[in-house]
Amino acid sequence: MSHPNVNTLWAETLVAELAAGGVDAVCVSPGSRSTPLTVAFAEHPDVTVYSHLDERSSAFFALGRAKRTGEPTPLVCTSGTAAANFHPAVIEAAQSGVPMLLLTADRPPELIDSGANQTVDQEKLYGDAVRWYRDMPEPAARPRTVRMLRTTMARALTEATGSDPGPVHLNCRFQKPLEPTPAPEDGPDGVPDDWADGDRLAAEGRDGPFVRTSQGTSEPPSGDVARIARAVESADRGLVVAGPADDGLGAEALTSLANATGFPVLADPLSDLRYGPHVDRIDPPVCGGYDAYLGSGATESWVDPEIVLRVGASPTSKPLRHYLRDADCRQILVDPSGRWSEAEFTATDHLVADEDAVARAVAERVTESGARAWRDRFETAERVHWDAVSDAVTDRYWEGGVLADVTAHAPNPTTVFVSNSMPVRDLDRFGEPRAADLTVLGNRGASGIDGITSTALGAGSATPDPLVLVTGDLAYYHDMNGLLALSRCGVDATIVLLNNDGGGIFHALPIEDHDTFEEQFKTPHGLDFGPTGDLYGLAYRRVDGRGSFVDAFTESVESDGTQVVEVCFDAEASHAVRDDLTARVRDAIASR
Repeated sequence: MSHPNVNTLWAETLVAELAAGGVDAVCVSPGSRSTPLTVAFAEHPDVTVYSHLDERSSAFFALGRAKRTGEPTPLVCTSGTAAANFHPAVIEAAQSGVPMLLLTADRPPELIDSGANQTVDQEKLYGDAVRWYRDMPEPAARPRTVRMLRTTMARALTEATGSDPGPVHLNCRFQKPLEPTPAPEDGPDGVPDDWADGDRLAAEGRDGPFVRTSQGTSEPPSGDVARIARAVESADRGLVVAGPADDGLGAEALTSLANATGFPVLADPLSDLRYGPHVDRIDPPVCGGYDAYLGSGATESWVDPEIVLRVGASPTSKPLRHYLRDADCRQILVDPSGRWSEAEFTATDHLVADEDAVARAVAERVTESGARAWRDRFETAERVHWDAVSDAVTDRYWEGGVLADVTAHAPNPTTVFVSNSMPVRDLDRFGEPRAADLTVLGNRGASGIDGITSTALGAGSATPDPLVLVTGDLAYYHDMNGLLALSRCGVDATIVLLNNDGGGIFHALPIEDHDTFEEQFKTPHGLDFGPTGDLYGLAYRRVDGRGSFVDAFTESVESDGTQVVEVCFDAEASHAVRDDLTARVRDAIASR
């Protein structure tokens, strides 16, 4: 095969190896220095190109796809500040353990620190947020160098998806010519027909990836399993706590563990375990209302659990985190990545092993379940809480009521993406467990509000399931650029916009009583988001009250195209409803 110049040879080989390794999509932002990579991806028949004008939106879109698929969607950008705009999404991917592959184009080495235009120091640009970094050599038509390139692509995919998945950064330097224009064979940019000198592996690669890496499962040592099983069997009071995880403990393994131990399951809405058919197959309750009653005074008379089995990241719920902090018990944290995910520093055991393997192994050894009275307490508390929520959404509508209705009325199946700040907290407290296939996602690694829309649309692009995004007004404003992906990337969504004119999270903090609160913390903006409908080619509808919201939401998820359903609230009034519900649940549980 002939190549017009060495950059084309290099880029086509790189893309072919990624495709052989399973990459079927890429996010590209236009730029000059990245031309060889852009053209190679665009011309590969097995790779879908998602074109983004904004690098920050592009990176979050790729993050969302990876959250939904478990595989990286490579990112391509030109040199300079373009690469810096990837950084927020890189941090989120690193913190939440999401695969990501960054291909940043760069200037040749001699231009670094020379004052050359659009030239910045891109080496290790993302610091220790990446799992692996490589400053790639300049393209060369030499067999050994090309074999290195093929091997590096295979290694990059492995590093991004390993036991501790996360971002991988390859900094790709290119000299001109950047376009696929012919260069003289004997020139520095030329590619002679016999460049491989008979090295078929360099020229053609292999049938499939150049290097196949088999990812083994981290099985728990039998001695540790035996010790955990004995502790579980001797405990009358135990809990299974599942924190946020895009690819953590599976539903079948959880079912085996919960039914064998009889321990209630406290499932974060982002654990992928609060929703699904398994909810009806587990005998102890799958709990979702704990944020309302743990630590509220309702459980002051409860004795502590004796053992807690924890998987996933630190729970969204602060009351749950504090409940675990104050409990005098053995807490076993299971995490195959080996990373620490327990910020209260009360865990007693850290088991680096596959969560499913641990759950199944413990379930097989346990022959006695926890005390019925302990289980009944959680079942009663859950029933009291969900009855109170049902009454509240009927009597008066507040922000949390929208989250209750979204999770209750979302079709089976649906991908639901929820913004940070109050929406994810309301989902945690008011999203009732349900035996429906809802994949609920959020960016809880660094918990920022940047890139929320783009991440959601990226997740939606990876599946034919309906996509629902629940976002606040500040997050919607912050990532309006991301709405361009609706048309450029062919994604449809139902966007539920909770507009309380400046965000409500600070109403839950002591600063609410300070005289700087209104101007420096709540920051009311007074913006009318309706024109985004015309700007981005979507349907925009404002509704008022529960009945009109449920009707508009149901109509949207059953329709083609994208619709924004805006519901306006007073943040302080919504907080009053939350506080009132907490008090009602506390009093009802305490009186039993």
